[in-house]
Amino acid sequence: MSGIDPITLSVLAGRMEQIADEMDATLFRAAFNPIIAEAHDASHGLYSATSGDTLVQGKSGLPIFVGVMSFAVKAVIEKAAADGDLEDGDIYIFNDAHIGGTHLSDMRLVRPYFRDGQLFCYLASVGHWHDVGGAVPGNYNPAATEVFQEAFVLPPVKLARKGEINQDIIDILLRNTRLPQSAMGDLNGQLGALDLGVRRMDELLDDYGAETVAAAFVALGHRAEALMRSELNDLPDGRWEAEDFLDNDGITDEPLRIQVALEINGDRMKLDFSGSSPQCAGPVNIALPTTVATAYVAIKHVFPALPANAGVMRPIEVIVPDGSLLSAEFPAPTGGYTETILRMIDVVFSAFAKAAPDRVVANAYGTINALSIAGKRANGQPWVMFSFYGGGHGGSIESDGLNHGNAPISTATIPPMEILEAAYPVMFRKWALRPDSAGTGAHRGGLGAVYEIEVLEQSGAEAFLFGERGRFAPKGIAEGGDGAKNVFAYEQEDGWKTPPLVSKMRGIKLKQGQAVRLETPGGGGYGAPKKRTPEAVAKDVARGLVSADQADEAYGRAWREVAQ
Repeated sequence: MSGIDPITLSVLAGRMEQIADEMDATLFRAAFNPIIAEAHDASHGLYSATSGDTLVQGKSGLPIFVGVMSFAVKAVIEKAAADGDLEDGDIYIFNDAHIGGTHLSDMRLVRPYFRDGQLFCYLASVGHWHDVGGAVPGNYNPAATEVFQEAFVLPPVKLARKGEINQDIIDILLRNTRLPQSAMGDLNGQLGALDLGVRRMDELLDDYGAETVAAAFVALGHRAEALMRSELNDLPDGRWEAEDFLDNDGITDEPLRIQVALEINGDRMKLDFSGSSPQCAGPVNIALPTTVATAYVAIKHVFPALPANAGVMRPIEVIVPDGSLLSAEFPAPTGGYTETILRMIDVVFSAFAKAAPDRVVANAYGTINALSIAGKRANGQPWVMFSFYGGGHGGSIESDGLNHGNAPISTATIPPMEILEAAYPVMFRKWALRPDSAGTGAHRGGLGAVYEIEVLEQSGAEAFLFGERGRFAPKGIAEGGDGAKNVFAYEQEDGWKTPPLVSKMRGIKLKQGQAVRLETPGGGGYGAPKKRTPEAVAKDVARGLVSADQADEAYGRAWREVAQ
């Protein structure tokens, strides 16, 4: 079949997206750990049988997984070709970040889908497991200098052969986690999602035939490429540069540069990260698959109408030099990949702001603030509360930034306070917006948040933080102001303390009744502050979002006349 009509293609695209969406929903409902069940740190999709390219991804999963799961499927394709034993019912499992991207907490399952004895495509599932061993509960080890200090490393291996689960692999997995019940529940949820995907693919091919669906796979890639080229043609040609910095690598207290040169030439684009810092000792390195995937996520933000399909990347060249912290070699630690990819997105936005400021927002808060608090209950059972925390998003040409949103690398949600308090021996003394944290502007940034978490367990606990933006604030664009920096503190018998490395620390001993406090960054502002209307400023002051002093300093005193 050489072609496919537009109506059938649209219907099939919807059906395939629904399959991925159902797989997402299946795992979210079945997972044991809140990072998947509540925060939706997982993803599912359909991938090419020959190249591993992304064909379709669910809308509820994390965008960063669109690109990295393609690399994961490619790794399985190479493994199967080398072994020569790929069969219907096989399921591969692994977490090696240097092969499949992101970090070791993300467990990947890849399953070939066969039709009439022939390989048709791949189904894949990825989810952030609560704990996979390593030196730090929750696996965000800010002092790691190699992956082995972050978690156990599992290369692509067969979890199932011809539909028969290999219990030996499960035994290894469960022996290498502090929370085996959680891991088993998440694994079963992912297996259930893949089973559902197979059933739905059977139904789809029964309805339309393998030839028509295969033609749709090809057509969707061509359509995604054409849409991307059309978008690029609407932008001016030129070259623009931007840079920003990470606080440090968790080992040495020196900033690390993330730099990009954006070049547009007709219907092609180049993102050159050659000016970025070299591979570092600490865990803010990322592997090349993660870098390419992050470039896709940034582009998807700038061009939101584009589909989740590998065809989008065909007109785009991503340049990352060997030896960079954006192309780290095994066994470099990668546990803090979230912080580095957030800075990558920031610099891409800042570069685009020079080319087409109406298309981008100012920098968001720029850190997930991976905070892990762990201990043992009175009965000796271990507990690990790992979560990420929100902050302000950047202002745009249309509106103020979102207050207390989640990071722009994901569509995940912040786990509710009630869920965390019910699951772990902690109490939130405070969960509130952070006044004066937003970058000023004609459209101000969104506000960050203040979280204060008290330990209730009599035996106390130990806390670990992996954050960023403690020294370099989220940037405004088009004359907008910067957001507030990240502030972390922990309570001890002689008062509140702050980490020597500002945004990263491990081994914080907490007694019952002591707490940690996060004051997360706000987003950058958009446009000159003097262009903000006095009515908008007066409303912010009345709501307690902006203090009268900051309003006077940034916006002038005209708002006071409106407020009276």
